[in-house]
Amino acid sequence: MALSEHFIEISTRVRNWGRWGDDDELGTLNLITPEVVRAASKCIRTGETFPLAVPLEADGIQMGFIPGRDNPTRTMIALNDSLEPNADPDAFHTSDDAVQMGLQAGTHWDGLCHASYGGRVYNGYSDTTVTTEEGATRCGIERVRSLCSRGILLDVARIKGVDILDCPYAITTDDLDEAAAMGGVDVRAGDIVLVRTGRMAIYHDKGGLAYCLGPAGDGSNAGLSMSTAEWFYERDVAAVANDTLAFEVYPSEDVTMAVHMLHLVDMGLTQGQNWDLEKLAKSCADDGTYEFFLSATPEPFLGGLGSPVAPIAIK
Repeated sequence: MALSEHFIEISTRVRNWGRWGDDDELGTLNLITPEVVRAASKCIRTGETFPLAVPLEADGIQMGFIPGRDNPTRTMIALNDSLEPNADPDAFHTSDDAVQMGLQAGTHWDGLCHASYGGRVYNGYSDTTVTTEEGATRCGIERVRSLCSRGILLDVARIKGVDILDCPYAITTDDLDEAAAMGGVDVRAGDIVLVRTGRMAIYHDKGGLAYCLGPAGDGSNAGLSMSTAEWFYERDVAAVANDTLAFEVYPSEDVTMAVHMLHLVDMGLTQGQNWDLEKLAKSCADDGTYEFFLSATPEPFLGGLGSPVAPIAIK
């Protein structure tokens, strides 16, 4: 599918190439300064914590829907073994295990190198910087060594008065404005924005396959529209995540996976999928507080195109 005129117009307005230097590989995460982190720490008032990751399990979130992005397969490689032959039963013994999985199988961040178009990844690097042998030699997920800031929950499902947004539904800038107004938050530079569709409730109720396939069985997904890219750009958002598999509305708008291209390639905006926002959303609705400190550093897989993360929201 050729790039539409509409897509090209948005791409031109939001592109951050060179903004943080020609050698930059972090994109909008540069907006999380020490001053931003210090300010974010003031969001901790009660110390209540909210884990936002789904379990990493064989029957987890992917269910083979995206080829190759397999759920974890865990294997025991030692079972109460001793370090010495014929060791006394009271001596040290150990059990150990190993895992094989797609790095984006569960709750995860996409690396900036995850998407490309026109032969380029973020900051204008050639897509040939992603290789079979080394993975991402530029913009790999290991570049993200610390990711914590003020988190903001924009509960779009709640402002629409539903438990789960219809599929497909393209979340608009008006939706984001209304959710921010309901939460009493002004999105500021360096924030991590979490957008709730309510879809994770399907995973809890019916499992990974139902979550992946959607009500029509075709993978349709409520998610962010192309228009919201400018909303995040204008507010200098550092990263954005939501509670869906595709992140953006699917089937896509006029360009396939347009939001991935705008965010990851043009803006250098790190995005996350499969975040479990249900308990956090209930807490926010109960106490009216939609801001929190968010710790969400990905596992630093060298050359990784993305990585699992176990985010914690702290109120």
